[in-house]
Amino acid sequence: MTYDVVIIGSGFGGAVAACRLANAGRSVLVLERGRRWTPQTYPREPEDAWVWEQRRPEAHNGWIDLRFLKNMWVAQGAGVGGGSLIYANVSIDAKPQAFAAGWPSQINYRVLEPYYERVAYMLGSRPLPDGQLTKRFLLMQEAAAKTGNAGRFRKLDLAVTFDEGFSPDLPGAIDPKNSRSWTNRFGKQQGTCYHCGNCDIGCDVSARNTLDLNYIADAERAGAEVRPLSMVTHISPDAGGWRVHYDRLRDGRREPMQVVADRVVLGAGSLGSTEILLRSRDQYGTLPNLSKSLGRNWSSNGDFLTPAFYSDRRVDPTIGPTITCAIDFLDGSRDGARFFVEDGGFPNVLRNYLAARLKHAGKFGPRAAFLRHLLSNFNVQDPLSNVMPWFGQGVDAADGDFYLARRWYAPWQRYLELDWDAAESEHAVNGLVAMHKELSAATGGEAVVPFTWTVLRMLVTPHPLGGCGMAASPSAGVVDHAGRVFNHPGLYVFDGSIVPRAIGLNPSKTIAALAERGVELLQHE
Repeated sequence: MTYDVVIIGSGFGGAVAACRLANAGRSVLVLERGRRWTPQTYPREPEDAWVWEQRRPEAHNGWIDLRFLKNMWVAQGAGVGGGSLIYANVSIDAKPQAFAAGWPSQINYRVLEPYYERVAYMLGSRPLPDGQLTKRFLLMQEAAAKTGNAGRFRKLDLAVTFDEGFSPDLPGAIDPKNSRSWTNRFGKQQGTCYHCGNCDIGCDVSARNTLDLNYIADAERAGAEVRPLSMVTHISPDAGGWRVHYDRLRDGRREPMQVVADRVVLGAGSLGSTEILLRSRDQYGTLPNLSKSLGRNWSSNGDFLTPAFYSDRRVDPTIGPTITCAIDFLDGSRDGARFFVEDGGFPNVLRNYLAARLKHAGKFGPRAAFLRHLLSNFNVQDPLSNVMPWFGQGVDAADGDFYLARRWYAPWQRYLELDWDAAESEHAVNGLVAMHKELSAATGGEAVVPFTWTVLRMLVTPHPLGGCGMAASPSAGVVDHAGRVFNHPGLYVFDGSIVPRAIGLNPSKTIAALAERGVELLQHE
């Protein structure tokens, strides 16, 4: 069967494309490398499917793809819904000044504003209710005031469903029985947030408005087909259209498959789309005329986390949505460094382990009763209750370069590698780190900067950007302002790889807005 459109990936670009094109009456196939996850299948115990292994996805196709590159670790989701499965729910517009340089002239905030509004409507984003402010939120607010930055403090819009009547301060509140069930407008069953803190590893009650519950659900309702565990290797021309080569991951094997389409949309993310195009050009030779800019100008978006320890204060970082608020320094007022401070959070590992054990203990008997007792008191058993994970992003140099490397012992095997040096990004990262220290000290905490930065000059990012950057011409980028691959009609990229520079805050809404605009233009071709 030949499809009108094959979409590779189901994250913030691919999901938007699938939804809009299917609703426009196009025949759409979505190839997603990961599984289709549900609250019943989320990994919780050590032996569960946590790890995605890019080199052996037939054997390890779990929840998170943690890629260890030169001087950089990149965390990505793997599954239907892409990055929305593991992100911190923040859905925020880029600042107008983010588009002042480095973008095609057709892209600016005013142009993207209506598309930002579409994304907000689809994701149902809103701030944390006043009656549910976390200890981290209150600490951030206090820190902003004590450092003279109260005017820079703000709540953040979150793609999370909240129940206004819920209060996390009541005894026994952090319990799934306090989540209210509802059916969203796309026909998907969800719950309301009960502050369990599991955002990054999958919400137990589907309170997070992840892409599988809205854009993808609407795409499938309109007739789109989604094939999980379908890992694309490369693309080749085919009689005026395109042939997508992929491996079906089944029973520990990779089964080579092909599908033909009039148009192809890459939405596999900064690493995924860049790798597929690099392989198509440099390994398989099927797209030899791709821009020489492919792989260049990659950015970590300046992500950094600094833990701070408080001797006489509970922070409870495992309770509540992962990120809720920010202190905005993107104006460059701190010695020219531009950054965006956020509160951070992480799951309560002990609570999740006990809950997983309880699943197998049954409803009756002393073991089940003991586990239920521990779970009911898990808040006081959190050994990291006094840690504040100060988080944030910065406008880095966006000077990383991807390429396909060879293994010395198996030169026929090629893998994605990154050339990146911290030197040009140090000013932005150190500005963010210095502010983390200042905010910690102002509130009685002691910040501990990870040695991975102080000694090794390594970073970790969940917000990879670039590799297939937007530009005015193929000499400067890979796609034009509409996501069209230069000199390859019918081939598009809609994901974080086309963002040509760091934006200094959470990028998912900008990626989705660019996809909304690109798909709208595609339909008029």
